[in-house]
Amino acid sequence: MNYESATFDNDGRLALPGGGEPRSNRLWWIVGAVAVVLIAIAAWFVFGTKKPEVKHVEQLPNVTVAVPGSKLVPRVLSATGSLAARREMPVGVAGEGGLVTRVLVEPGQWVGAGQVLATVDRSVQTQTAASLAAQINVARADAAIAQSELDRAKQLVDRGFISKADLERKAATRDAALARVRVSQAALGEQSARNGRLDIRAPAAGLVLTRDVEPGQIVTAGSGTLFRMAKGGEMEMRAALSEADLIGLGVGVRAKVTPVGGTQSFMGEVWQVSPIIDPQTRQGIARIALTYNPALRPGGFAAAEITSGAATSPQLPESAVLSDDRGNFVYIIGKDDKIERRDVKVGAVTDSGVAIASGLSGAERVVLSAGAFLNPGQKVAPVVAKSAVKAGG
Repeated sequence: MNYESATFDNDGRLALPGGGEPRSNRLWWIVGAVAVVLIAIAAWFVFGTKKPEVKHVEQLPNVTVAVPGSKLVPRVLSATGSLAARREMPVGVAGEGGLVTRVLVEPGQWVGAGQVLATVDRSVQTQTAASLAAQINVARADAAIAQSELDRAKQLVDRGFISKADLERKAATRDAALARVRVSQAALGEQSARNGRLDIRAPAAGLVLTRDVEPGQIVTAGSGTLFRMAKGGEMEMRAALSEADLIGLGVGVRAKVTPVGGTQSFMGEVWQVSPIIDPQTRQGIARIALTYNPALRPGGFAAAEITSGAATSPQLPESAVLSDDRGNFVYIIGKDDKIERRDVKVGAVTDSGVAIASGLSGAERVVLSAGAFLNPGQKVAPVVAKSAVKAGG
């Protein structure tokens, strides 16, 4: 067997064949090089790549706002109330009454002053009048005889056949007979007047509203109202207004009345403002005069818009005004563009918008819409509209 002898270098290390380095040293060099590479790669990942900076951008909702300012707004008072005859005339029995024989009118008819509405049987009263007329004739006959006796006595007194005392008695008898004639005439006139009051007549020209009597009915002075009439057919609306609305409201102010359930409106004017306030409701009545129209039915309900002067105040679209259990309010843009609640008092509501009676000066930035989705303290991005009313429309 041949064995190769090992050789060592000058430092005493094993010398590999062909002059190479020992295998263990070469392995360590490889391991070291790999470690360096790995460290370099790790350092590159840690320090060589810079993470992008993440910026959090807050998304604010856009809200349309407007500065309403102040302008001259008509003072329009809205009210409700009932329709009625301006001068209602209840018609009853003026005389002694009796059996109703005929009713000559129906509700909705026009009648003249003194026109007979219903007749009452007068057969007994007619006989009484005839008896009184006969008594007048009797009294006249007695007066005629007394006058003749007086005339003859005057011719005989100068001859001494009749004393002056007898003459005076005959003159007194004649005067008494003439007085009985006048009494009988007065009694007949009274009975004729009573007979005339048996008929139920219209006290003035106007429109018959109701009829509560029929032929065959027995009526007396205590029977109550048999007919109701509107004098001249004039109507009115009795508008209920608050104590504050009555301030400054005068006679002659124009008003527009619309009966409930209808679309037709009627123009009128206030002819009387109540001088008292109901202590229970804290309201007063403004009476609006209206001309006759079949659509204006007394007892019906109606709404009125009364134009009473004008006032300077901010005006907003209806979408800007909100309400809850605390009342009416709007949202305005306050400091740092944050939402703030502002309680307001609403004035006249017209086609142009809602007048703000109090709560705003007109210089605030008011949220025009989407107020229901906002909360006080919320930050928004306000977008100013050119016109408050236009933007809200």
